Amino acid sequence: MSWEINHKFAVRSALLFFLISFLLAGCGQEKEKYPEKATLNRLAPDFTLTDIQGQKWQLSDLRGKLVFINFWATWCPPCQEELPSMEALNQGMDKGRFQMLTILSNDNPDLARRLADRIALTFPILIDPDSNGAAQYGITGVPETFIIDSQGILREKIIGPRNWNSPAARQMLGKYLP
Repeated sequence: MSWEINHKFAVRSALLFFLISFLLAGCGQEKEKYPEKATLNRLAPDFTLTDIQGQKWQLSDLRGKLVFINFWATWCPPCQEELPSMEALNQGMDKGRFQMLTILSNDNPDLARRLADRIALTFPILIDPDSNGAAQYGITGVPETFIIDSQGILREKIIGPRNWNSPAARQMLGKYLP
């Protein structure tokens, strides 16, 4: 009988412990820095980053334009291969309706500046020193590209390099032009 009472007490105590732990689990915890990652067909996470020229860029300030965001690095050969097609696309788009932004990922801004000068890139290269932008967008590697419509909705996520000046790429982007 003594064993039975101790067993019931132990079971009740354990249940009470787990119940209290469950109820308190959410109390006092910090929210994640970025509670929601970029998700297709939802509002794209806003960010403010500075480019290699010192200009600040905030994504929400670009509402009304189609925004092309490409995460890349100078040490990434596929990234370097797609840069000329990105430049050609950028040059051929209406700046009133389109904005290309690139975000340097885990790289040295001086190397990006030298590369941009050498191959005459004209689009902004943003610096993401703490990889906060990369975390918000959930990138798994570079290059990764995100297409955000004029309402700020993330419409496309493209992993890997592309020929951005191709008819297929222009057709895909044309679906979202304001």
